[in-house]
Amino acid sequence: MGPGNRPLDMEWLEDFLALADTGSFSRAAKARFIAQPALSRHIRSLEEWVGVDLFDRSAHPVALTAAGQRFQPLLEELLGQLEAARIKARAAHDEAAAGLRFAATHLLSLAFFPAWFSDLEKALGPRTVQMYSNNLEACEDLMLQRSVQFLLCYGHPDVPGRLEGAAYPVAVIGREVLLPVAAASHDGQPAWHLRSGGHAHSEVPLLRYHESSGLGRILKTCLRTQVPQASVTVFTAHHAAVLKALVLEGRGIAWLPRSLIEDELRQGLLVAAGDAPCEIPLEIRLYRQPTAMMGSAEQLWSLAGGGASAVG
Repeated sequence: MGPGNRPLDMEWLEDFLALADTGSFSRAAKARFIAQPALSRHIRSLEEWVGVDLFDRSAHPVALTAAGQRFQPLLEELLGQLEAARIKARAAHDEAAAGLRFAATHLLSLAFFPAWFSDLEKALGPRTVQMYSNNLEACEDLMLQRSVQFLLCYGHPDVPGRLEGAAYPVAVIGREVLLPVAAASHDGQPAWHLRSGGHAHSEVPLLRYHESSGLGRILKTCLRTQVPQASVTVFTAHHAAVLKALVLEGRGIAWLPRSLIEDELRQGLLVAAGDAPCEIPLEIRLYRQPTAMMGSAEQLWSLAGGGASAVG
C-alpha cells in the first residue's frame, strides 16, 4: 500500500519503465500491448501513489523528472530482485518435488544403499528418492552437472577422483576390502594363485574392472607393484557381479568386495588367491553438492556425517 493506503499495481511499474525507455506514450503503450489512454492512467496512478510527478510531459520526447530519475534505478533493482526471488522460489519448489537424488555405482546401489538409507529414513521421514545407478565416470558427470545431490561410491586415499579436484565435500560412511579370489579346486586350494600361477601355466588369468569404473581406477593404481609379471588380463567388466560369476566358473582371479562373496567364502566355493598384502582396503564415500541444498538434503548430509569421516 502506498501513500494514503492506495494500492500499488505491479503493471504500473512495468509501464513506467516502458515510458522511460521510449519517451513516447504511444510507443510505450504499443510495447506493453495496451491502449494509450490506459497507459496514461497507469502512469498517473503511479505518480499519485509515489506522491510526485515522475515525467515531464511538456518535454519532447517525454522526459523523467528529477524524482523519476531517482526512482528508475531503484525500481529496476527492485524488479530484478523480485524476478530472482520468483525464480529461486520455483526452483526450490521443483527441487522439493523431485526429492532426494542420488547417483551410485552399480554394486553399492544394490548391496549397500537400501539398508543404509532405510536407517536414515527413520530420522528423515518418508522421502521421494531418485536413484541413478551407473559406473563411476557417469555418476561423476551427474554430480558435476548438478543433476543429483549426492554420489555414493568406493574410494581410496591414494586414488583421487574428479570430485576431489572440484572440492566437493565428502563423508566416509563405511569400509570395505577387495580380496583376490579364485574358485576352489577339489582339494580346497585356489585354482589360480597370484604366486604359483596355478594349472602349471606360466600366466595367471586376471578378471579386471573396466577403467571407467571406480574399482577399475583403484585397482590400476594399487596393483602396480602387486600383480605378478606372469599374469594376463583375459576379461574386463564394469560389474563386480559379472566378475564373480566368471571366478566361480574357474576362469581366473578377480578382486571382489568381501561383502559380495561372504557366502561363497563360507561355503568354500571361493578361496583367497593371494596373501594379505594383495588385499585392498576401500572407503565407502558419500559426496554432496558444494552449494546449499534443500532442507531434507542438508538433513541427510548431517545424519550421514556432515563432511567428517565416519566409519560405518
